[in-house]
Amino acid sequence: MFRRLVPTALTALTALSAAPAAAQSVADSSPFRALALPTPTAYRAADGRPGPRYWQQRVDYAIDATLDAERNVLAGRETIRYTNNSPVALPYLWLFLDQNICAPSSVTNRLNQPPLRFQESTFDFSCLGFAGGMTVESVRAAGRDLPREVLGTTMRVDLPAPLAPEASATLEIVWRFPIPEYGAGRMAREGSLYEMAWWYPRLAVYDEIRGWNHDPYIGAGEFYLEYGRFEVSLTLPARFVVAATGALQNPEQVLTASQRERLAAARRSATPVAVIGAAEAGRPGTRPTTAGTLTWRFVADSVRDFAFAASPEFRWDAAGWDGILIQTLYRPAAPLWDEAIKMAQHTIRHFSERLYRYPYSHATVIEGPIAGMEYPMLVFVAGPTRENLHFTLMHELGHQWYPMVVGSNERLYPWMDEGFNTFIDIEASEDYFRGTAYGDTVGRMQLNIYSQHAVPGQEQPLGTRPVESRDLFWTAYQKPALMMNLLRFEVLGKDRFDRAFRAYTAAWAYKHPTPADFFRMMRNETGMDLDWFWRGWLYTTARLDQAIDSVTAGREGPEVHLSNRGTMVMPAELALTFAGGQTETVALPVDMWNLGSRFTYRVKGGGRLTGAVLDPRAVMPDTERANNRWPR
Repeated sequence: MFRRLVPTALTALTALSAAPAAAQSVADSSPFRALALPTPTAYRAADGRPGPRYWQQRVDYAIDATLDAERNVLAGRETIRYTNNSPVALPYLWLFLDQNICAPSSVTNRLNQPPLRFQESTFDFSCLGFAGGMTVESVRAAGRDLPREVLGTTMRVDLPAPLAPEASATLEIVWRFPIPEYGAGRMAREGSLYEMAWWYPRLAVYDEIRGWNHDPYIGAGEFYLEYGRFEVSLTLPARFVVAATGALQNPEQVLTASQRERLAAARRSATPVAVIGAAEAGRPGTRPTTAGTLTWRFVADSVRDFAFAASPEFRWDAAGWDGILIQTLYRPAAPLWDEAIKMAQHTIRHFSERLYRYPYSHATVIEGPIAGMEYPMLVFVAGPTRENLHFTLMHELGHQWYPMVVGSNERLYPWMDEGFNTFIDIEASEDYFRGTAYGDTVGRMQLNIYSQHAVPGQEQPLGTRPVESRDLFWTAYQKPALMMNLLRFEVLGKDRFDRAFRAYTAAWAYKHPTPADFFRMMRNETGMDLDWFWRGWLYTTARLDQAIDSVTAGREGPEVHLSNRGTMVMPAELALTFAGGQTETVALPVDMWNLGSRFTYRVKGGGRLTGAVLDPRAVMPDTERANNRWPR
């Protein structure tokens, strides 16, 4: 029972005047204080969904390109239709010329940065000294040359008049470039195999957040692009087999009758069909003709990019799932690739059932020198072991969801792309390798390497731009995956998290979400304020150290005194052992730290406590596990 206190006028006035200062002090220091997010607008709603007036630009491409396999040159012309859905007039457009990363004068080559290493993989963004770059021969509109300025990997094109809202502009561009043997880890050629990407001038994103997103491409940051329709014609020597983003429009001209029949059967088949078998690969009979050239025509809708691969020596396996054609194309000597079609089929099914149905006509995996890179409907993959091949193949196909469908800005927020993708990979790996030592342990990889990468004074926040990240493997891939896994299982629970994450994926399909949109949507869908979680994991390098300080006898039973000695707050799991051998595990929500860094758990029901352990499953990245146990 509380005594009623009647303050004097002076003490009451003092208390009132001190209250705002005290509240401000708590607000400034509390780990639960609100994140400073942009104010919701009609474009981006308070619940994290696109608002009623959300808009984004549309870019449609018609491209004719020719591969000169003798000189290793790709030349083309394209017509770009740019539709301005923004509410403002645009006097100029910005485009990317990504091949200029291989030019001797590029920022990357001038800086001569060391290669980026991801465990066994190395990405040298200097193109290994290749002297390349894109030559833009002309940029025209309505028969007129347009003023243009090339600045490294970007190009500004001034329009004859500002492009009004709801209007479209059509550009005609002619270009060419020598094909590097190694294109900054994103594309390559090796012998007669070509893995072709960022091979045409393409529009930068214009949005209501930053205006033009024309951050230069210098290697570490990947791509942020607009959605649209691609109509692409590729002319190559007739001996080549081609796979690409988009649906093939003229199979009668470029495939044999038996190949067309096998592809039709494969789309309906759960078991692999050899479209080009091991004994057929590289033989003249796999082509309608070997003389001259053939032109392959593809169409893709609702995609943000276009890539292709070509080789005269491909083996080609295919199978179906739910009407989707799944394909692997690889050189006959490639080890382990007989199983790749099964891996790809499992991946498309798994992510479709867990996240969002795969929306495109086909999913194609190409074996070659590029260790791993993703493009719409088409990925480049290599892997020295079965487990590595599976993880790389699955990871690159996982990018079909993030960012090919959910188009976040990879130049600024790789954790929303690489991180989300690495996170969903964990469960897919566990499922594919279920019952094996690898399948039983792959889910702990991020936790196991935590101490190697989360080094005080060296670790950077996950919000760090990729070009500034000193450990991109950690900040873009592994730590975000650990973050999301703990959010799913230890903070929200699997069902609540999965429902919210699926809703986010569906709401932002073919759109451009920001971190604030994701935060708001997860909060509104789950019913839990998560600002404390995002602050600790994304915007700081906070470290977790939960401890059992002591156990004492209280009036109603044992009292376990806990403390949060680190700078990160998280919920806790407490395992208790009683005299007589009884055990109890208690889940303590993060609200236990609302009143500060100390919390007392009062054991219900009495009984003599003989042991207590925090985080008994060892799932948290606790930096000092020795203080998690009582008695010591």
